[in-house]
Amino acid sequence: MSFLLSGILAITWQQLIMYVVGAVLIYLAIAKGFEPSLLLPMGFGAILVNIPASGVIDQIVDGVGNTHGIIQWLFETGIEASEALPILLFIGIGAMIDFGPLLANPTMFLFGAAAQFGIFFTIVVAAFLGFSLNDAASIGIIGAADGPTSILVSQILNSKYMGAIAVAAYSYMALVPIVQPFAIKLVTTKKERMIRMEYNPKSVTRTTRLLFPIIVTVIAGLIAPQSVALVGFLMFGNLIRECGVLGSLSDAAQNMLSNLITLLLGITIAFSMKADAFVNVYTLMIMGLGLIAFVMDSIGGVLFAKLLNLFLKKKINPMVGAAGISAFPMSSRVVQKMGLKEDPSNHLLMHAISANVAGQIGSVVAGGVVINIVSQLLK
Repeated sequence: MSFLLSGILAITWQQLIMYVVGAVLIYLAIAKGFEPSLLLPMGFGAILVNIPASGVIDQIVDGVGNTHGIIQWLFETGIEASEALPILLFIGIGAMIDFGPLLANPTMFLFGAAAQFGIFFTIVVAAFLGFSLNDAASIGIIGAADGPTSILVSQILNSKYMGAIAVAAYSYMALVPIVQPFAIKLVTTKKERMIRMEYNPKSVTRTTRLLFPIIVTVIAGLIAPQSVALVGFLMFGNLIRECGVLGSLSDAAQNMLSNLITLLLGITIAFSMKADAFVNVYTLMIMGLGLIAFVMDSIGGVLFAKLLNLFLKKKINPMVGAAGISAFPMSSRVVQKMGLKEDPSNHLLMHAISANVAGQIGSVVAGGVVINIVSQLLK
């Protein structure tokens, strides 16, 4: 009983807040279905690491000594030392993505770039608010709505706010169906949202599908060498999918590998959610800045579509531009749903999917560009 009492008395008010944060994440995962594969392990991990003298961080055994607990070991080996977990996850993501619609409609590549505007806008805002350059850059990447890229960039740039950045990135990924319609309606009219786009499917040859991941890796590597780990593993996963001779490996990458890495990544990132580092005003600022980044990314894609419409005879529905973020396939589904609401016969899904998969490439390239620029500036 004395051990129980001493443990209870050792709990700080900051740790109590983290129990609430963990409970909220678990609730959102189970009750609301928001990114359950990520928010549930993150929520449970947030509780684990904030138990006083938690064994998942340090294992202290009388007569034996002190050794790292399992979550600290996973964090130090899988994220801190090698960034292995977030990078390996890109193999599974690449194996899941069909780039066919994008290859059939290559103009949608432009939206994968335009919808990264919020990243760079937020970096400037965060730096103006007093965050160091590496922290500001890491915060800005939240706008990509790409959790693994956010974790990787914040780790490589040695940001001390990785926990808050990860929570913000995955939370806004989960909240795409709520946040993105708001952002789209801010800068569009009903008439613009009703613009019809016909979809004329074009066949994409197998050779094109095979060459695409190789060419993208080489071009991205030449433009932003720091993006090769991100883009390369994403494209490697896609090559496994498209080659046609590695069906079992493609299935394993899409299911077993991605599920296992997602599970481990979710609970491992909780190491950076310890109360003393997480419960402060900066976490609230990061959540706010992350929301700004996400909203501005969506708005950037919409405004770019409206700019193109000034010169095009066949107009683009501006909502498609918002799908250029990395949240696949949630963002394309949001655009499709909004389009059907305005006009039940206007199907925008394939156009939105094209922009959405372009956003997958755009977000990892943007991450590499940010790493490259910031690394050069900090030398």
